[in-house]
Amino acid sequence: MDDARAGTRDHYVDADTPSAARMYDYLLGGHYNYPCDREACDQLLVTAPSTRELALNNRAFLERVVRHIARRYGIRQFLDHGSGLPTQNNVHQVAQSVDPDCKVVYIDNDPLVLGYGRAFLEENRNVLILPSDMRETAAIAADAARIIDFRRPVAALFVSVLHCVPDDDRGNPRRMIEDTVRLLAPGSVVVICQLVSEDARIRDAVTELMREQTGDRWGRVRTKAEVAELFTVPRLRVEEVGLLDVTDWRPDTDLVRRQATQEWIEFGGLATVD
Repeated sequence: MDDARAGTRDHYVDADTPSAARMYDYLLGGHYNYPCDREACDQLLVTAPSTRELALNNRAFLERVVRHIARRYGIRQFLDHGSGLPTQNNVHQVAQSVDPDCKVVYIDNDPLVLGYGRAFLEENRNVLILPSDMRETAAIAADAARIIDFRRPVAALFVSVLHCVPDDDRGNPRRMIEDTVRLLAPGSVVVICQLVSEDARIRDAVTELMREQTGDRWGRVRTKAEVAELFTVPRLRVEEVGLLDVTDWRPDTDLVRRQATQEWIEFGGLATVD
């Protein structure tokens, strides 16, 4: 699409300003991105050379954790916050490979995600995509109730998305997790991971770069301790494997893409809801 206003009927796609969703798509080898996204990724790779491997490993983690939830916990309902652009082995495809009756709600407010997502999912009655800000938990729950029964266990996924959420009066990651957990029935699970660095220079440099590139549609790179603090929300109990670089979370093969450099990683894990 060459038209800068291409997209859904009521959503404007800015093809001149990079978006985190389209940059992630490019790093995964996708095609739903523009020159501005590719240029922003090139700049990001200068500061954080391991970013492409990190993105690929994170996507593999998403597939593993969804399959694990469906098989081990028997959960058949998923809320995917900040779902991003459709690619191979999306959440509904992984979950429905375990049970075709699994229901998935995708939540995103990127107009290109919404346009492609609706076209991609329109024939699947067990999938819904919501054009919502992730911080609008009550509105999300009301809309998701069209296919999700919150009286039964739900898997709430916050995979590689909380670094897009700033700490401001509209909401912050901890408030989002607290609000979401309050909605969930016992036996539900919450998956949380985000980009972290223990090097303050990397945190500041990447955060500033992404805020500048995306028109301030970015949160910040955090520390492991800050992500671990999200798992202290009442009713959450971290699964025994613990919190770690998601590359090492229940790997199903030894042939993983190892980051050549460790300036930042994707850190987090899975917690059950009491």
